[in-house]
Amino acid sequence: MSMQELGESFDLHAGGEDLVFPHHENEIAQSESFTGKPFAHFWFHARFLLVEGEKMSKSLGNFFTLRDLVLKGHKPSSIRYLLTSVPYRNQLNFTFDGLRQAAVSVERLRNFRLRLSGSFPPGSNPAMQSLASDTVNRMRAALDDDLNTAQAQAALFDMVRVANATFDASEVKKDDVTPLLAALAKFDEVFAVLDDDDVPKMKKVVEWALAEGREKDISDEVRAAIQSGQLSDADIEKKIAAMKAARATRDFSGSDRIRAELTDAGIIVEITKDGIRWRRK
Repeated sequence: MSMQELGESFDLHAGGEDLVFPHHENEIAQSESFTGKPFAHFWFHARFLLVEGEKMSKSLGNFFTLRDLVLKGHKPSSIRYLLTSVPYRNQLNFTFDGLRQAAVSVERLRNFRLRLSGSFPPGSNPAMQSLASDTVNRMRAALDDDLNTAQAQAALFDMVRVANATFDASEVKKDDVTPLLAALAKFDEVFAVLDDDDVPKMKKVVEWALAEGREKDISDEVRAAIQSGQLSDADIEKKIAAMKAARATRDFSGSDRIRAELTDAGIIVEITKDGIRWRRK
């Protein structure tokens, strides 16, 4: 099957740690004796997953599919972030506290990118330029080091921490935005968590659950998340603009009314010193 899809020789072959011997060694033997060529140039074998410190199994009641987690109200981006937070050679202990912390981490990255959309004074800060460049180099070095995803994530969060402190000191300049955004984009080429595309994916899972007769498994949290997707980004931005206009004319009751409408639609609005931010539940 692999030869049919990938040819007689290909770069990367994955599998669980239980397949190293005899399955994969036999696969190499039969393939290379048939073709006379290297079968796969690189192999990586992932460690088994623990759930709350125990081996995952149906008999223990700690077996969860991705659909199960989404139906509990957890966003796909949070699940993805958590599962990539530990290098494949290390054993991941999946916990629901860890999943909630992953959601916080993803939100922090999205808020940082949103912060970069503000207005800044002209010029550049050499420290920010170097920070962005060093971060990209650190992420690349980490991933080149046997896919050390944990170190790649740490490199980006170091950048976010330092850049946020520089934001607070009003020392970020206009020309610093592009390299910082570029570092975020490099990170997201691998981890794919920055774009808020969770709601359509969650909606598909709920539709599947309804078709399978699993309505009782649909949590209030996932229903609220889907409710937040009823408004498009453009619709929300229009309401945020109206909210800003109301505040500019000191019509705070009008601003509060718009904010309440958004809250009812599942949109969380935050008023910060950098302006008004919003995110979906």
